[in-house]
Amino acid sequence: MNIILINHYASIPEMGMEFRPYYLAKEWVKLGNDVTIIAASFSHLRKKQPKIKEEIKIELIEGIRYIWIKTPTYKGNSTGRIFNMFYFVKKLQKYSKKIATEYKPNVVIASSTYPLDIFPAKKISKKSKAKLIFEIHDLWPLSPMELGGYSKYHPFIMTMQYAENFAYKNVNAVISILPKTKQHTIEHGLPPQKWFHVPNGIVIENTEGQEKIPENYKKILEKLKSENKIIIGYAGGHAISNSLNTLVETAKILRDNSKFVFVLVGNGTEKQNLIKQSKGLPNIVFLDSIPKKQIPNLLSYTDYLFIGWQKSNLYRFGISPNKIFDYMLAEKPIIHAVTAGNDNVKEANAGISIKPENPKAIADAIIELNKMSDQDKINFGKNGKNYVIKNHDYKILSANFLQILKQC
Repeated sequence: MNIILINHYASIPEMGMEFRPYYLAKEWVKLGNDVTIIAASFSHLRKKQPKIKEEIKIELIEGIRYIWIKTPTYKGNSTGRIFNMFYFVKKLQKYSKKIATEYKPNVVIASSTYPLDIFPAKKISKKSKAKLIFEIHDLWPLSPMELGGYSKYHPFIMTMQYAENFAYKNVNAVISILPKTKQHTIEHGLPPQKWFHVPNGIVIENTEGQEKIPENYKKILEKLKSENKIIIGYAGGHAISNSLNTLVETAKILRDNSKFVFVLVGNGTEKQNLIKQSKGLPNIVFLDSIPKKQIPNLLSYTDYLFIGWQKSNLYRFGISPNKIFDYMLAEKPIIHAVTAGNDNVKEANAGISIKPENPKAIADAIIELNKMSDQDKINFGKNGKNYVIKNHDYKILSANFLQILKQC
């Protein structure tokens, strides 16, 4: 099967997020398929950008053909990001006929977070007589409306709504990462039999032969362990949506309890604000982000792991964060602050779930975990690992995805 996957933010592990297209494609290639990923040359999610001077650059990476389309740079969620989106889609429209003729796909997958790539995807699929698939990461334009407060009559939102509706009415199948979007897609024109669910996943082998964390990180963590500290860890983006301000407030609540220390690893738009918020706290440490291959080694130093969310009605459609799967594979008890359509931690019995944006509830959960027997905490870890291996191994997910492509 010849597969073209369009994902504006697609990347490779060495460059930083987003990884899902890479991990799916890698497995598809192993199964004998020809896979092309089309992505923008610049993404705010990456730590490192591909080097590109020409309008289009083609690279073969671990058997996957990457087509990088040159796009302008921008910072964060600025208007530059919106311009970058439209620029990418316009460029892809321009080259769609050439791409269809040269690569002759059987399947074209529109997989960017926003829905505009459905238009060049449709053009490529029509020219090559290929199946057209739309993959849901987040629900756009609902996400910017509910999280950003945009009116449904805003020109940007109306454009996105048109693209979303167009997708549901023109595709062979919708594959949703989120588990509870089916009714939403039906209400916007998708026949129910065309909806499928393939969640986010993890590469189990990544924990084998793991890379070691930097020596200075190791010294910091080993010093904390030598002082018999209980390390509550967080590894990931420092954005408003990660609700790390509540974790800092938890550190304030527990500042006089010398047992506990909070270690936050990562970068993001909120990091400097969080550092200011925690000024003077003796029980919190901030470290910069590290390569994904070093995450398993990092998590091995922690005792409990935290993942938090904002209060948002948007999460009624479910969540599927890679961070939870990394945590579960580390076999550590997880404190999950969330109200959503699903809760992986609760389903797996891998820790304690609490309501979001509640520092006292986090503090209570930490104390509760600390009172538990070692065996109970070990059981939380084992439950999480068993759950993620059974439900979120990319080898299984990629095979499930392929099966949907064949049957739709």
